[in-house]
Amino acid sequence: MANFVLVAGARLGAWAWDEVVPDLRAAGHGAHPLTLSGLADKRGVPAGQQTHVRDIVDEVEGRDLRDVVLVGHSYSGIPVGQAAERIGDRLAHVVFVDSSVPADGEAFVAAWPDGGTAVKASIAENGGFWPLASAAHYDGHGLTDEQIARILAGSTPHPGATLTEPAVLARPLDELPATYVRCLLTGDELGHDVAELLTGGHWRLAEMDTGHWPMFSRPRELAQILLRAAGE
Repeated sequence: MANFVLVAGARLGAWAWDEVVPDLRAAGHGAHPLTLSGLADKRGVPAGQQTHVRDIVDEVEGRDLRDVVLVGHSYSGIPVGQAAERIGDRLAHVVFVDSSVPADGEAFVAAWPDGGTAVKASIAENGGFWPLASAAHYDGHGLTDEQIARILAGSTPHPGATLTEPAVLARPLDELPATYVRCLLTGDELGHDVAELLTGGHWRLAEMDTGHWPMFSRPRELAQILLRAAGE
């Protein structure tokens, strides 16, 4: 039995996995959706990037989970990638769902074309938080109007420090057993960092013909990819 620890991207909480969890549990696995500090039901809890790494490690160690499949979507690939190397032999696999990947000493915003200048300005103008996105932000990603409304209703402003603080890695990321899920409607080519990681022999690529939020647009298909990553 695998134990999936599911971490959604910026502005989202554990609730984002509600349509993925049933298929994982029906297959006999543990599924542990996690809300990071400062978001959703943990809104108001101070958080930097290392807080989010600790949230994930604490979930694994506090529940004494083994055969762990860590799943990070979008922003959350950054703390998930760091947590993966800190849980030792509890880790079975990591799945990065259309996500950023951490680089030692680099922040989430470092890979943005402007080096994160616009995001940092937005955070400064909004009391230290990355504000909510508009409905138009979700257009073109295979989402229904109802799904977009659900995302908007459940989203909370994202703690800004988690986006601007640097990642801390003790060993090369390509040593992790990992799957990268590319969502094709995003339209972007694989980043150079991900493409290079996929050449190392430990990483696999899976592709989905949907947009950046597959836990809403294609939850059952995403669940099957996660199950395959766990060895089914």
